[in-house]
Formats: sequence, C-alpha cells, structure tokens
Amino acid sequence: MTAALGFLAAALSISLVWPQVWLSCRHRRTRGLSPTSAWLAVGLNASWLTFGLLTGDPAQIVTNAVVGAGNTAVLAALLLSQAPLRTRTVLLRSAAGAGGLVAVAAGSALSVVALGADRVEVGTALGALVSLVGAGTACVQPLSMLRDRTQDLSGLSAIRYRLGAGANASWLSYAVLRHEPAVLAAAGVGLGCAVLVCTLLARRPSTAAVRVLPARGSALATAA
Repeated sequence: MTAALGFLAAALSISLVWPQVWLSCRHRRTRGLSPTSAWLAVGLNASWLTFGLLTGDPAQIVTNAVVGAGNTAVLAALLLSQAPLRTRTVLLRSAAGAGGLVAVAAGSALSVVALGADRVEVGTALGALVSLVGAGTACVQPLSMLRDRTQDLSGLSAIRYRLGAGANASWLSYAVLRHEPAVLAAAGVGLGCAVLVCTLLARRPSTAAVRVLPARGSALATAA
C-alpha cells in the first residue's frame, strides 16, 4: 500500500509540472507566475532530492530529479521572457531564498560525506527545515493572486494546480504511512494552496486574445 501511494504521488508530481513547462517554454506565456515562487520551487526540488538521498527514499529521489528539471525550465522561460526580472535588484530579492535552501542542502550532504554525520539524523533535520520553507512557498502564488485581483494570469496552467492537488493528497497519505512528519506538513499546506489557486483561476474570467483585422483602411479589433 505504501509503495503504491509513493508511486502514485511520484507519478502525479512528475506529471504536474509539464503543462506549465509547455505553456511557458513552448508558448512563452509566463504572466501571473511569481518569480520568487519559481526560484523557490527549484531550490525546494534540490533540497527534497538531498533529503531523499540522505533518508533513502526512492520516491523523493526520482520525483525531485525529474520535477526539478521541469521547474528549472519554467524559471528559465520566466527570466528570458521578462527582462525586468533579470535585474540585479530583483534577482537578489527573488532568488535569495532559493540560494539559501541550496546552500543548506549542500551543507547537509557535505556534513555526511566529509564529517561522517549520521545521514538519517541530518536528513530528518533537513526535511523539517524544507517542509517549513515548502509550506511558505506554496502560499506565495495564491497570496500573489489574492493581493492583485486584476493581474494577467494567462501564464498559469490550471491543469498544473489540479494535478498538484492530487499529488499533495497522495503525498499526505504516503507520509502518514511512512511516519514522515516533514513530508506530511509540506503536503498538507501544499494541498490547501493548490485547491485555493484552482478556485481563484476558476473564478477569474479568461482574458480574450485580441486580433487586429484590416477593414477598408481601418482596424477592427475582434476577440479571438
């Protein structure tokens, strides 16, 4: 049962990022994405991957290796499509948290490899920290949407967050069976935030694309 839930959670987590990758990388649609959330997603994947390696959790290892690649692609698309996000000031503000996460994960791995620290104890401590940060990170996107009810959300994939709700529900059950409180806390908050984003996207009217057609020397704007 535990293995089946782990497989389901991993499969959903691996699947959820690709609709956003397609939207952001293939169609260059990144409006509505939070740069801080995008940076933290990459940092969290690196940290959970380290946690999986330290605790010997194959579901975490496979999931975060694959999802980390997808989230890195989304982050790259976001930075390439929006030049203001590449300025020094914005980068220092949006990427600082992710940099700190990667530094802590690297330090944790180094303490085991170089100093001989107990890998399970280090992994448990790292998981506790990452779960707290992950819970906060999950709240960034919905809070951004709640603060500005008029922002363009055309770059957000609703499918991603629907899959995210299913993935977090699976991780929640998986963590209960494996007695992993760090994963349990992160999945619980993630589930609530994914449901909130889905609700906000469903209530927000879609922005119609505007196409300009020539008509006897004048331009007629028609909704595509």
